[in-house]
Amino acid sequence: MTHSSLLPRCLVVLACALASGIAAAQGYPSKPIKLLVPLAAGSTADIVSRYAGNELGKALGQPVVVENKPGAGGTIAMAELARSAPDGYTIAFASQGTLVFNQAIYSKPGYDSIKDFAPVGFVGGVSNVMIVPPASAAKAPLDVVAAARAKPGELTFSSGGAGTSHHLSGVLFGNVTGTQLTHVPYKGAPQGVQAVMSGEVAMGFFNTPTVISQIKGGLVRPLGVTSLKRSPLLPNVPTLDEQGIKGYEVNTWFGFVAPAGTPSDVVAKLNAEFNRIFQSAEAKDKLGPQGFDLAPPMTPAAFGKVIADDLASWVPIVKAAGAKVD
Repeated sequence: MTHSSLLPRCLVVLACALASGIAAAQGYPSKPIKLLVPLAAGSTADIVSRYAGNELGKALGQPVVVENKPGAGGTIAMAELARSAPDGYTIAFASQGTLVFNQAIYSKPGYDSIKDFAPVGFVGGVSNVMIVPPASAAKAPLDVVAAARAKPGELTFSSGGAGTSHHLSGVLFGNVTGTQLTHVPYKGAPQGVQAVMSGEVAMGFFNTPTVISQIKGGLVRPLGVTSLKRSPLLPNVPTLDEQGIKGYEVNTWFGFVAPAGTPSDVVAKLNAEFNRIFQSAEAKDKLGPQGFDLAPPMTPAAFGKVIADDLASWVPIVKAAGAKVD
């Protein structure tokens, strides 16, 4: 058979394959979608994921089943996603912690954030807030710095797990101030916050939406927010930068990803829905007052660039600080 006679047949096969892929995407979804959440119930990740899952399910006509899989800084859930079929029926909530920080602090996280995932939808960001027990002698971040310098390594801070923004907020605090703090990871953010409330640890750096009720209830005391701008939830709480911790900034972002190889049409469909959901007046009314800074619509490619750029900037910082989990 000649090359000239093979060409038409190859073109027909290619056209059929493309048509089949398009038809599959148009029929998506035909069954429930699993949404993995790498952090515990009650965390910021859980709040956003349950809202998004409910709205996505209504839009697509199929249930979106939220499955919390906390532990190991989110690596358990993200490694499961990396092993999942790339068909659009398993997606995950992802954050700066799971996609960026974990690549620096874990020698074997179980996934490669660039190679193993397809960025789907960028949602926005949220600041953390530095909190201490109500009875703490520290009234400002510089009080903590003074205490840490007086007793290197004795001051403890909790987190919802190694590699979370809670963990890296503490690492960066020590790095910027030249102090040595001791990290105490917990299974999830609620447990880490409880450790601060009880005085089991000296402090913590948690997502503002996660601890706003405890702050308002007087169960913990805020010393400063980690973003460069004050949180609308805590307008009277200055930033750490304002209070002399110059150059300190953590404003963690989050979004949704799928396994690498997920059909581009399926990714585009999910991206369009996530953009619509989080740009709605309802989302802004519901999530905005809780401290979520919802971003303008973003393409999957643009989200991929956010991940790549943050890996380039944060990995050297984390490695220089010597933060590791094995």
